[in-house]
Amino acid sequence: MKKTIPVIGMACVVCAANVENTLRKLRGVNSATVTLSTRTVLVDYDPDVITLDDMKREVSNAGYDLVVENDRNAEEINRREYTLLRRRTLLSWLFAALTMYFGMSGDGTFNNQICLILALLNMFYCGRRFYVSAAKQITHRTANMDSLVALSTLIAFLFSTFNTFFGEAVWGARGIEWHTYFDASVMIITFVLTGRCLEEKAKDSTASSIRQLMGMQPKTARIVTHEKMKGTDDYRMEEVPISTIQIGDTIEVRAGEKIPVDGVVCAAESFMTADAAYVDEAMISGEPTPAMKKAGDTVLAGTIPSQGKLRMRARQIGENTALAHIIRMVQEAQGSKAPVQRIVDRAARVFVPTVAAIALLTFCVWWAVGGNAALPHAILSAVAVLVIACPCAMGLATPTALMVGIGKAAQKQILIKDASALENLHKIQALVVDKTGTLTIPNPNIDFTRQSDIPLEERETLKPNAKEAIAQLQSAGIEVYMMSGDKEEAAHYWAAEAGIRNYRSKVLPGDKQALVQQLQGEGKRVAMVGDGINDTQALALADVGIAIGRGTDVAMDVAQITLMGDDLMSLPEAVRLSRRTVRMIWQNLFWAFVYNIVCIPLAAGALHIFGVDFQITPMWASALMAFSSVSVVLNSLRLRYA
Repeated sequence: MKKTIPVIGMACVVCAANVENTLRKLRGVNSATVTLSTRTVLVDYDPDVITLDDMKREVSNAGYDLVVENDRNAEEINRREYTLLRRRTLLSWLFAALTMYFGMSGDGTFNNQICLILALLNMFYCGRRFYVSAAKQITHRTANMDSLVALSTLIAFLFSTFNTFFGEAVWGARGIEWHTYFDASVMIITFVLTGRCLEEKAKDSTASSIRQLMGMQPKTARIVTHEKMKGTDDYRMEEVPISTIQIGDTIEVRAGEKIPVDGVVCAAESFMTADAAYVDEAMISGEPTPAMKKAGDTVLAGTIPSQGKLRMRARQIGENTALAHIIRMVQEAQGSKAPVQRIVDRAARVFVPTVAAIALLTFCVWWAVGGNAALPHAILSAVAVLVIACPCAMGLATPTALMVGIGKAAQKQILIKDASALENLHKIQALVVDKTGTLTIPNPNIDFTRQSDIPLEERETLKPNAKEAIAQLQSAGIEVYMMSGDKEEAAHYWAAEAGIRNYRSKVLPGDKQALVQQLQGEGKRVAMVGDGINDTQALALADVGIAIGRGTDVAMDVAQITLMGDDLMSLPEAVRLSRRTVRMIWQNLFWAFVYNIVCIPLAAGALHIFGVDFQITPMWASALMAFSSVSVVLNSLRLRYA
């Protein structure tokens, strides 16, 4: 059983790895994949062996929290968490301003004691979660971004506290100039909180596609009861929450209202026809023209009657509707991991211990070179290294870009099952496309005339924009191969009509599979597009299988990508989106790694080796660290407008 569960308390990629490892160790959990950008975990588990409450308890012991079924509303919790985060951020800025004021007013004992109190209040209230999280990590022999923040601020605070009471006796007596650094302790927390506040606000925008899909689900429905209204032959209607709808219930939907569940039309009427209504299915199928619906026709949840009204009998409810399936598919795809993410996951496991080691080395070198007189500088350099290191940027680089890319695809009626498909699609060099049902459709003006009596060009029609789509794919460097069971004459005709140079006629299902294998044997990455059961072998074998949404369920189950409408322009659009998303991932990863590679040495004071008197202070280190995480999310959001 698979379920997507919200996670509370994660701050960085190391947190995500800790939650994953905690769940994967549990008996009955087959797999667990955390998505940092959405703060969720996709768990595949055996409900007969382990319950959600069992998982919640173990994750809570590790320092995080799962919002399980029948627990609390995840959206409401996240909203409260963000409100609290914003409040603590604003209060932290107040503490920071006061600390800076008293700190710059003089180095007197009174001012230092005031700064001590302000810093302590800031740590205790505004930064409390850093220390609670770090303590839990220690008990589980792990560490995360909170551990770095807690360690750095505690070092700065304790050193400053020592100097406040013993600085003159210890350092002054030896002729060593001493200072307190409460402002650094406060500003580190302030900048980190500010960064997370901006990050949460930006990441909220990446989930817009899911909210848009969820917004298609109405909250209530109008059920036709079994009680007749007085003086009429019609039955009384009652508005109820959609969660109470049962299979077999009769529901009335009027123009402009959203259809609540999947079902079959019982009766319909509009001002144009007495026995039909017109339903806008654009959000599901991509078709701009409302579809005529008569008794016996299927209607889907989330679609909207644009003219007239209809009564329908519920067939699929709750999580079994087509819309719920689409939402679940998009959520799972956004929560899946691309192959490139494995690089980041491996780096994350050693990131925090490595940074701690570099900070310790920095401290030892400065102390060894400068002696006791350099001890304050050695401590601040180590603090700056701890603060500036940012696993958050690395952890957000891949999932934020994937989330925006997959969401953007869903808005364009392109459903992507997992992140691997999106990443692999950009490498495609050859595309094998089935003809009938994929490139062409039967001419609707012909239901029973003998095909042999009709000219070839009149038997079928190309799908909308098929020729333009093929041309764009070929101009993008992708070889297109058409496969058809028709005779040579028909296959040649339709290939020429679609602008395809490579085609094969009289093919069987095994021949499609053989062509995919042949192209792969030539070292090419191959995608297969089909709509029928006879395409499933090739769809499963291809590097990327692409199904047409109006095709068979079997084909859609096998394929990794589903095009919901008949407009084949979705094909080049999917390729373009894949290439943009992968390019964005590598951009994010590049800058995240470069940030750490450049900034950590600068914080350690490496430029002093070359005679350059420049070093990043702890305060600016925290500002740069916060900026790096926010910049990655903002960069990913550019995909929404690409």
